[in-house]
Amino acid sequence: MNDWTIGRQGGPGRRKRMGSGAVCAAAWVAAATIAPESCAADPPQPYGPTPTERQLRWHEMEFYGFLHFGVNTFTDREWGYGDEDPAVFHPTAFDADQIVTVARAAGMRGLILTAKHHDGFCLWPSAYTEHSVKRSHWRDGKGDVVREISEACRRHGLKFGVYLSPWDRNHPEYGRPAYLEYYRNQLRELLTGYGELFAVWFDGANGGDGYYGGARETRRIDNRTYYDWPRTWELVRSLQPMACMFSDAGPDFRWIGNERGIAGDPCWATLDLTKPGRYPGGSAEGLPNGERPGTAWVPAECDVSIRPGWFYHPAEDERVKSPEQLLEIYYASVGRGCCLNLNIPPDRRGRIHENDIRALMAFRRTLDATFATNRAAGAQVRASAVRGPEPAYAPGNLLDGRRDTFWCAPDEEFTPWVEFRFGGPVRFNVVELREYLPSGQRTEAVALDCWEGDQWKEFARATSIGNRRLIRLPQAVESDRVRLRVTRAAACPALSEFGLYLEPGK
Repeated sequence: MNDWTIGRQGGPGRRKRMGSGAVCAAAWVAAATIAPESCAADPPQPYGPTPTERQLRWHEMEFYGFLHFGVNTFTDREWGYGDEDPAVFHPTAFDADQIVTVARAAGMRGLILTAKHHDGFCLWPSAYTEHSVKRSHWRDGKGDVVREISEACRRHGLKFGVYLSPWDRNHPEYGRPAYLEYYRNQLRELLTGYGELFAVWFDGANGGDGYYGGARETRRIDNRTYYDWPRTWELVRSLQPMACMFSDAGPDFRWIGNERGIAGDPCWATLDLTKPGRYPGGSAEGLPNGERPGTAWVPAECDVSIRPGWFYHPAEDERVKSPEQLLEIYYASVGRGCCLNLNIPPDRRGRIHENDIRALMAFRRTLDATFATNRAAGAQVRASAVRGPEPAYAPGNLLDGRRDTFWCAPDEEFTPWVEFRFGGPVRFNVVELREYLPSGQRTEAVALDCWEGDQWKEFARATSIGNRRLIRLPQAVESDRVRLRVTRAAACPALSEFGLYLEPGK
């Protein structure tokens, strides 16, 4: 096919619009269900598992933060034993707006707060325990960290989520049936008292030694059956239907299998939930890479702390990850189709430490400078194959800055290519690709070529694409033509975005 089209860009506000997640999931779904009579070709049939609307909203987050804060902040522990005096929790200058504005300035689109960690201490005045902020001296026992953070998130345009540890080293009934009623009662308080939640986070640290109301013993549970997770998930679905739930294996998004923030390569958004060990605290097998074709859409979250520990420790003030380290994590998480959950623990004042802020802001400045301009914008575009004679699935859609439009090949074409021709040499070292997720994860491998002299020269290869693939090259490439080749696909490719970017100093 030799027809050229001019690639379209979203205009000066494109990066801001995409960065805020303004392209809503409903728009993705609407485009996936275009009536056949509205265009010359039917849309492609979805391949394999596909995301729900709430998962599409989660995918748009891409980068959000974790707030580990509690009694451990003041005892210098990572895992509290459960016997801590609530009086130790006493931030001297707690400032929810400072915490949230730092997160927003870093480019995060939401925050997940550890409402209760394994020590059982609650950051809200739960009606079901005295082991909470209401027994601390902070705010004269009338404080509520969950409320202050959630309201600050709403003021500053961030989404809010909660983490409620299933393991409770303080509660006397942990390991017995009565604890489940207590746990769900507390979960209900969080689900109904703090507005809309984008995420509810469950981890797999379950059972061991603890205080347990003074028993000071070791309690083991069968984490396959003890928590009766389906019933707990049903509670979340009924009270917060758009909240995505996290655990080792979902049900909405999964752990990546490490706490370094690094996804596998490839990293598929699908998982086989029929395998043994698919429950919170279960097996990590298959989690870094996902599984093809899989039985469900369970994309990965990469969680990592900006410091060696998850809670604030003064001894780690000089061990904050550098901007360069944060960039490497970003490309190995967001750049492999995952969401990045970066922990930024408030210090003993109840604020984000200055060293953390410096690293975050330098990291953000580099990302903003890199992605400010799509150097492929305005290119002449042609494809080896296009679905139908009308422009509904034209290759120019790759440059319009929208996730709800896409280039698609005919059903029988699994290895098409798209060529981008510029008015002159373009220099770049980052390539961006996105799949149209409502149609499933179809593309399995791609290659990229640049025009050198009088022939094409391959300069990069990649496997899975999914929500966002960022190919970061060690050296910049300069050329007046670039070609994207799909080298392997499970179904005709459906790609929504293509971009070429240049990091500062490259």
